[in-house]
Amino acid sequence: MTKSAEVEKLKEKQSLKEEFIEFINRGSMIDLAVGVAVGGAFTAIVNSLVNDIVMPIVGLLLGGVDFTHLAIRVPNFFGSGDEAVIAYGNFIQNVVQFFVIACVIFAVIKAMNRLNRRRDAKKAKKEAGEKKA
Repeated sequence: MTKSAEVEKLKEKQSLKEEFIEFINRGSMIDLAVGVAVGGAFTAIVNSLVNDIVMPIVGLLLGGVDFTHLAIRVPNFFGSGDEAVIAYGNFIQNVVQFFVIACVIFAVIKAMNRLNRRRDAKKAKKEAGEKKA
């Protein structure tokens, strides 16, 4: 490899490094990292809410059903080995969990939209007052 080819390769690596650093330092990348961290914590909270509070109450209302143990066992018809387990109770819990998350996100977005409308209305009112003066 010639000296000029090595220099070009080094420059390319440096520009790639600089480009990567710029990418990481962008606000959107940092916002994404914060969102992932908060989302992980939020997921743990929602899992606990659904598994430890909502589903036991729903189970009591339905006659003491424990959803975590609801399953259909399908025997292995092709020889020896384990049976297949269709854990539809876990599926029901995940559906409830989805609806809880959807409701919370809907409430947060609705509140944010309401605050944005109020802010925009105040801004428009202020601008209208400045134009009259």
